[in-house]
Amino acid sequence: MMISSALPETLDRQWNVLTLLLFLVLIVPAIAFANSDYASPIAVALDPSGEHLYVAEHTGQSVADVDLATKTVVQRFVFDGPVFGLAVAANRLYVTYGVSDGQVAIIDLESGQTVQTLAAGHTPMSPQVTSNGQLVICNRYNNNVAIKSLGSTDDWVTIETPREPIAVAITPDDSLAVVPNHLQAGRSDVNAVAAVVSLIDLTTQTKLKDIALPNGSSGLRDVCISPDGNYAYVTHLLARYQLPTTQVDRGWMNTNALSIIDLQNKVHLTTVLLDDVDMGAANPWGVSCRDDGKLLAVSIAGTHELCLIDRVGLHAKIDQTSDLSVVQNDLGYLYEVRQRIGLSGQGPRGAAAIAGSTLYVPVYFADVVDVIEYSAAAGGVLDDSIALGPEPVLTQLRIGEMRYNDGEHCFQKWQTCASCHPDVTMDAMNWDLLNDGVGNAKNAKSLLLSHFTPPVMSSGIRPDAETAVRAGMRYIQFVAIDEDNADALDAYLSAQEPIPSPYLVNGQLSQAAQRGQVLFNNAGCGSCHSGEYLTDMKMHAVGTGLGREVDWEWDTPTLINVWKTAPYMHDGRAVTIREVLTTENPHDYRGVTSSLTEQEIDDLVEYILSL
Repeated sequence: MMISSALPETLDRQWNVLTLLLFLVLIVPAIAFANSDYASPIAVALDPSGEHLYVAEHTGQSVADVDLATKTVVQRFVFDGPVFGLAVAANRLYVTYGVSDGQVAIIDLESGQTVQTLAAGHTPMSPQVTSNGQLVICNRYNNNVAIKSLGSTDDWVTIETPREPIAVAITPDDSLAVVPNHLQAGRSDVNAVAAVVSLIDLTTQTKLKDIALPNGSSGLRDVCISPDGNYAYVTHLLARYQLPTTQVDRGWMNTNALSIIDLQNKVHLTTVLLDDVDMGAANPWGVSCRDDGKLLAVSIAGTHELCLIDRVGLHAKIDQTSDLSVVQNDLGYLYEVRQRIGLSGQGPRGAAAIAGSTLYVPVYFADVVDVIEYSAAAGGVLDDSIALGPEPVLTQLRIGEMRYNDGEHCFQKWQTCASCHPDVTMDAMNWDLLNDGVGNAKNAKSLLLSHFTPPVMSSGIRPDAETAVRAGMRYIQFVAIDEDNADALDAYLSAQEPIPSPYLVNGQLSQAAQRGQVLFNNAGCGSCHSGEYLTDMKMHAVGTGLGREVDWEWDTPTLINVWKTAPYMHDGRAVTIREVLTTENPHDYRGVTSSLTEQEIDDLVEYILSL
C-alpha cells in the first residue's frame, strides 16, 4: 500500500498563496483516481472531530479524505486492490482491501502514515474496532469472521459462518458482533429457504447462534445496531420464489426488506418492507442509525434513494401490532414513519454517515457523496453533493453495470438483474420461470461466462445469453426491450472475470487438488466438462429429472467458479460438490465416481472447488 497526496510534487515553490488556494479549490477535485476511471464510493466514515469524511472508493482502489469545511478531497490513500470497507476509531483509519490476498491497512490520521498492514482472508469486508482494541472483519469467501487483538502478535481468531459474511456491527458494550450472511447455505428444493444472521460472542470468541430470517430472505447487505444495544437492523431482499413469475406488481416476485433482530432475546422480531404498494425499493444496501436512536437511514441502491425511518415511530407501531408475522407482507406498514429521498445519481450502496442533522451518502455510480439535511419537522432534503473527482465519462461497460443494478428499468422498480443474480452470480434459490412450463422451479444460475457458453438456462431453452438478456427484460423486468441497454448489458456481462478460488494455495492448486485433477480426467468428468470453459456446451440426459422432466436433457454448466454457486444441480438439491459426486451420482452418469475411495473423493472435490 502506498499513500498518494493530492498535491503534485512539481508545484513551484514560488507560487504565491492565491495560486495555491486556487489549485486547492479548482484542481484537486478533478484529479483522476489512481487505479480506475471511476471512484465507485462504497462506504464512508467520519473522523472523531467531524471535520473530515473518509470515503472508500471501491474500483478507485483508494480512500478519499474529504475536508468537510471546503467539501474537497485533500488527499488519497491508494491501495493495490479494490477497497471493500473502512472504519475510523481512536484517530486511526482501518481499511480492508484486496481479493484472494486480502489486507487490512491501519493508518494514523495525524501523520497520514500507515502504521501496520495485516494479512487478511479472501475479500475482507466491514472492519470494526471495539473500545478494548479488538479488530473484527468478515472474510467473505472464506466464510468466516476474523478477530484480532490490536497491538498483540497473536494470529487472527476465525469463526465460521454459514455463507458469505458480508458486514459486522458491534453492540455498544462490545459483547456481541452481529453478522449478516449474504446468501442461504442449504438446498433450494425445500419449503423454507433463507439466509441467516450470525451472533458472535466477542468475549469468548465463539458463535452463539444463527438466526434465520423469513422464508425467501436473500441478498443480505448490511447491519446496524441501535444505540441502546437492544436491536439490530439488517437489509435484504424478501423473494417470493414459490410463486410463478407471471408479474412483478405489488412485489409478486421480490420485495425489499429491513429485518429487526431482538438482541436481548436473540431472536428475529419482525421484518418490514421498504417498498410502497405500487413502487418497489429495489436492492436495499447500507443501513445506519443516528446516535440518539431516533432515525434509521437505508440506502436503496436500485432506486437511487435514501430511505429515512422514524425509528421511535416504527417501534411504537411494532408494539401495537398483535401479529408480527403479517408485517412482512404489508406494503403499507411503514407509510407514516418512512420518507424516500431521491439522490443525485445512481447506486447508493454504503451506509450513510450521520452527524447530527447531516447525513453523508456515498453514491456509487455518480462518484459523489450526497449531503442530506434532516429535521424532524421537515424531514430530509438533498442539500449538496461532494464531487470525488471529475464527472464520470460513461463507457458502454459502465452503462451496462449501471443498467444491471438499476430498478428504474423494471416495472414499478421492484427488482434489478442483481436481485436474482447478485454480483453476476445467483441468489441460491429456485424460481418457477415460465420459459419451460409452470410448477418446475429451477435453481438460479450464475451469469459468469454465460455469453461464452451457450445455450443458457438449465434446460437450454435460450440459444444464447444475448437472447436470454432480452427475454429477461420482457418476462422478468416486464418492460419493453431497449436494444441500447441490452447491448450494454451484453458488454458488461461479457467483461466479467472469475474470482480466484479460496481453495487455491498461493494461487496454485494444492497437492490434494493436483491429485484430484488426475482423478477428474480418469473418472471421465472431463469428457463433458472440457475445453477453455470446462463445458462441452451440449445437452445431456444425466438421470436427474423428476416428474414430467424425468427424461429431459440438461445443459452442461461451466465448472469455473463453481465453488461460489451452491446449491448444485438444476433444482438445487445438492448442497455440496461432494453430494453431486456421491449421493446424487449413484449410477455414474456424471463421471465414474462410485468406485472412488473417501480420500479420492476429497481430492476430486478439492480440485473442482479450486477452479
